[in-house]
Amino acid sequence: MTTEVDVAVIGSGPAGLTAAIHAYKNGAGKVVLLEREEEMGGILKQCIHNGFGLEQFKQDYTGPEYAERLITELEQTRVECLLNTLVTDVSSDRVITALSPEHGTLKIKAKSIVLAMGCRERTRSNIGIPGTRPAGIFTAGVAQRFVNIDGYLPGKKIVILGSGDIGLIMARRLTLEGARVIGVYEIMDYPGGLKRNIVQCLNDFDIPLHLSHTVTEIKGRERVEGVIISKVDGDLRPVEGSEQSIECDTLLLSVGLIPENELSKKAGIELSATTGGPVTTETIETSVPGIFTCGNVSTVFDLVDYVAQTGAAAGTSAARYASGNLNRNRQSVDILAGKNVRLLFPERYSFQDDLVLFIRSKEPVEKPVTIEVTPPGLRINRPYARPNEMLRVKIPKGKLAEVRDSIRVSIREK
Repeated sequence: MTTEVDVAVIGSGPAGLTAAIHAYKNGAGKVVLLEREEEMGGILKQCIHNGFGLEQFKQDYTGPEYAERLITELEQTRVECLLNTLVTDVSSDRVITALSPEHGTLKIKAKSIVLAMGCRERTRSNIGIPGTRPAGIFTAGVAQRFVNIDGYLPGKKIVILGSGDIGLIMARRLTLEGARVIGVYEIMDYPGGLKRNIVQCLNDFDIPLHLSHTVTEIKGRERVEGVIISKVDGDLRPVEGSEQSIECDTLLLSVGLIPENELSKKAGIELSATTGGPVTTETIETSVPGIFTCGNVSTVFDLVDYVAQTGAAAGTSAARYASGNLNRNRQSVDILAGKNVRLLFPERYSFQDDLVLFIRSKEPVEKPVTIEVTPPGLRINRPYARPNEMLRVKIPKGKLAEVRDSIRVSIREK
C-alpha cells in the first residue's frame, strides 16, 4: 500500500497530537498521524497525577484529561490516524515505511514529516551499577505503568535512585498505595526534578532526599534484598568508607531520559551532542529539508506545555513547507552555549521566525540572573537558574536581523 500526503506525523503523544492539529489548521491538505500503540496519548495515559496544561490551557489536568482534550480537538479535523502502526524507516527523501496488521506494509511519501517519537528511560545498563541481577529493579516509568495501568504494586520497601520528575511522582504514588519509600538518592548536589514535585511528592510525605549519593552495589539473588549507598565527591566518585547498607525489595531508577532517535538516524539527520536530539533551526526543521521534530525526541523538556509548544511550531512549519511557503534557504548561524549554559534548543537560527529559546543552566543559581544574548546584546532577567528547570525566552526576529556569524547565550548572576 503506497500513499502520498502533505504532512506525516510520527507519534501521538502531546507533541505529535499538537503537531497534527496545527498542520491541519495551517492548511495542510492531507495529514496522517502514525502511532505504534492501539490508543493515542503516549505516556500521558499512565500519568494520572495533575499539573498538565497549566500554561497552555490555564487548566490543571491529569495526564489522561490533557490527552483527551487534544484527542477531542484532533477528532474535529480531517487528520487520518493510523493506530497500531509501527514505523520502521524514514528516508532522507521523506518516504516512510510502516507495518500494521490492517494494512500490511505501508509506504507513505510525504511532502513534510514531523518526528514526535518521544524519549525512553535510562536503564541499569546505561549507568553501570555493579552487583547481581535479581528481580525487583524497575525504571520509574515502568513502575508507573504497573501501578496506574496494570494495577500491580512493584514492591513494599523501595529505594529510588535519581530525582527525576517521574521518580519523585512515583515516590508519592507508591506511598499512597501502601509501600514504604525509604529514600530518594541523587548523585548530583542538586535535585533533578521540578521544585514543585520535590515539595508535593517528597516533603509533604516525609520522604528524604539525599543529594551527592548513589547506589554502588545491588544485593540479592532471586529478588532484590538490599543496596549499598555511597556518598560521592565533587567528581561523582564514591567516597571510600561512606558505604551504607539499606534493606529493600525494590530499586526504582529515575536517572534520566534519552530522545528516541533511531528513525532520525535512518533519515540521515544531524544529531546534537548535548541534547541527544536533532539539530534544528527556530522553525524546528532538522538538517534534512522537510523533516521537522518536536517534543522529547528533540530534547528532554520538563513541562508538557513546552512539549506542546514545539509540536505547534513543528506542525505549522511542516504545513508551510508542504505548501511551499517556508523559505528553503539553508543559510543559518549557530547558537552557542556561553557561561553557565549546559544546553540550548534550538541550536541554529535561520532568520525566518522569532527565536524561542529553551535553556538549561550548568549550575544552580538561587538568586536573580541575567540571560545575555549576544548579538544583539539582549539582557533578560530571571529570578533564578536551575539545571532541572528550563528557562524560556522569546527574541523577536527583528532583533536578530544584524546577526552575521553566531549567537551566544550566557547566564550570569545579577
